[in-house]
Amino acid sequence: MNEPARKLWTYAEYLEQERASPTKHEFLNGEIVAMAGGTPEHARLCASVGAELGAQLRGRPCAVYSADLRVRVQATGLSTYADVSVVCGRLECDLEDKDAALNPIVLVEVLSDSTEAYDRGEKFAHYRRIRSLQEYVLVSQREQRIEVFHRNEDDSWTLREARAGEGARLEATGGALSVDEVYRDPFSQVATAAEA
Repeated sequence: MNEPARKLWTYAEYLEQERASPTKHEFLNGEIVAMAGGTPEHARLCASVGAELGAQLRGRPCAVYSADLRVRVQATGLSTYADVSVVCGRLECDLEDKDAALNPIVLVEVLSDSTEAYDRGEKFAHYRRIRSLQEYVLVSQREQRIEVFHRNEDDSWTLREARAGEGARLEATGGALSVDEVYRDPFSQVATAAEA
């Protein structure tokens, strides 16, 4: 028995749905996929990384963006949302999508059990096709560890890890993410409604 053909969406249809949706979606090859919701710890680490980068870049011609900024990889067609993005200089937007950035120099993903394999594999493969991207940062939720993948002049990538007491150097911004500062606040104690 033949399975019914899946509908493929145009990018314009994706944008129309995205504007009306309370949740974020990725787009690739005509498919729209809902992005997983985050945990309180995921949200806290995203905010912490964004705050650290924002403080370091204050007064410079760079901007730090939250996960509300859509990033488009023109070479592959992927549209997605990184947890934190850094753009230096003028924000370049896609011709089809004035809300999608084309030129981040740093992209950050906070890892979760449901997305870690994708963030390390397929998503990173897409991100590597962004010509402006100089560093890809992965922040662990399981331990105090920040990984920085740095693009070399020959287009190869080098991994550097930083753990408690260390700084994750970002050559693209001329600064470093202090592991101790990013993880400073203790893991939240979440009370359920019954406990409160």
